[in-house]
Amino acid sequence: MLEDLKVRDVMTAGNVITIPPSEDVVFAFEKLMKHKISSLPVVFEDKLVGIVTATDLGHNLILDKYELGTSVEKVMVKDVAVIGPDEDLIKAVEKMRSSSDGIINQLVVMEGNKMIGIISDGDIIKALQF
Repeated sequence: MLEDLKVRDVMTAGNVITIPPSEDVVFAFEKLMKHKISSLPVVFEDKLVGIVTATDLGHNLILDKYELGTSVEKVMVKDVAVIGPDEDLIKAVEKMRSSSDGIINQLVVMEGNKMIGIISDGDIIKALQF
């Protein structure tokens, strides 16, 4: 079943919610909570430059690890896991599972140099029909 579905079939497409690298981490976390999403691609001059997650930001905010005014640029993951829209969902799961940082929950969908969407583990779970 997963091999029959493509990333483009289940990804969140169109207006992906993003954040600039200069944004304060507190505002980034608020944006994540407001939109009920787990990650924010960091975009500068229409180019993907990083990603921040609700888990990382929330954990570090609770532990008071950020100085007042810390920008997203200082804490973002710069090596963003990406996938193409025509890859199947098995490839997406493999990429999520094979990260050197452990399991990751989302992949940015790129077509060439353009970000066209994001796919999360939740998107894949919703696509499973029993």
